[in-house]
Amino acid sequence: MRVLVVGSGGREHALAWKISRSPLVSGLWAAPGNPGIARLATLVALKADDVEGIARWARESGMDLVVVGPEGPLVRGLVDRLAADGIPAFGPSAAAAEIEGSKAFAKDVMQAANIPTAEYDAFSEPGPALAWARKRGGRVVVKADGLAAGKGVVVCGDVAEAEAALRSMLVDRVHGGAGARVVVEERLEGPEASCIAFTDGERIRLLAAAQDHKRIFDGDRGPNTGGMGAFSPTPNVTPEVEAMVERDVLLPAVRELARRGCPFRGALYAGLMLTPDGPRVLEFNARLGDPETQPILHRMSSDLVPALLASAKGDLSGVTLAFDARAAVGIVLAAEGYPGQITTGDPIDGLDGPFPEDVQVFHAGTAAGPDGRVVTSGGRVLTVSALGEGLEDAARRAYAAADRIQFRGRQLRRDIGRRP
Repeated sequence: MRVLVVGSGGREHALAWKISRSPLVSGLWAAPGNPGIARLATLVALKADDVEGIARWARESGMDLVVVGPEGPLVRGLVDRLAADGIPAFGPSAAAAEIEGSKAFAKDVMQAANIPTAEYDAFSEPGPALAWARKRGGRVVVKADGLAAGKGVVVCGDVAEAEAALRSMLVDRVHGGAGARVVVEERLEGPEASCIAFTDGERIRLLAAAQDHKRIFDGDRGPNTGGMGAFSPTPNVTPEVEAMVERDVLLPAVRELARRGCPFRGALYAGLMLTPDGPRVLEFNARLGDPETQPILHRMSSDLVPALLASAKGDLSGVTLAFDARAAVGIVLAAEGYPGQITTGDPIDGLDGPFPEDVQVFHAGTAAGPDGRVVTSGGRVLTVSALGEGLEDAARRAYAAADRIQFRGRQLRRDIGRRP
């Protein structure tokens, strides 16, 4: 099989790494990829959101499968465009991807399917939104309705914080059009978890559960980020909780989307709060999570490619997923200033290790520098993932490897996997 991976982040590097290990794959390409992916695949000089360009290249190059990593191309209709050319693609149609593209749409789906979630309302004006937040003492979550690169969510502890969040999105338009409408919801309490399933529009196959860390600093302090690390499995997702999520969250969402005429094929991600009253959905994503994908795929012992192809073709009936009994912990190394104004172009030392066999270094915000050295090019630069006999052992191995990689202003949390 000839396979194209679309995207350039740590999730896409993990996908390329796992796909490259499949005996079914005869050729692997990535658009646009990154220096880490370049060691596994041939890079194609096309941006991930260049829908027409990628579709044309995939058709002319005879791709048997296209795996779309990020949400942007999905919402823009890349899978629809590839389908028109008869090319199987892993990922949902644009209509189904609205479950991530619009927070209000996702809430509507949840309400229609009776999926447990927080009380909420959607607003385009700051006055009514603030009044709604005031009634709840300001303990709310303000979310930009559209795609905001993982940065459009503000968790508020009082009215002043809620007012500031609403002003920044609805008045100052810090997220542009993505924040022209916001969803304001009650703030839930409890540990978070990420449950992701491959689906063919009818059936689902659960991946190993994971937990990520959104705040920039240890102890969940500071602003939200796209994710500073993740681990799998999470002790909070017991077999009983997993069965509840499959029955009450994922399958109802798949069935409701199919009922609306937009069956979901691809990876459906449920971000959950495990409250005393049971799991509550914080968000749905229309793709694999980042940084959760890195430790999840690091643990996957079965061949990934048959599952990707079966989902794309609409029949997962013969697919079984298997995972290593060991735990995996992924540590994000971030650039100076992240999640605010970052610096780029800093050389990265120590990337070539050598590292133990149970360690994988996944590139995200990296680029080839003018002298051929790998340099920083984004906020989240690398994810270092390690397998271990339990979370404590995996974290120890991951941190030992991460500390061998250095670049100016490097940021990392020191409690990933150690605070289940």
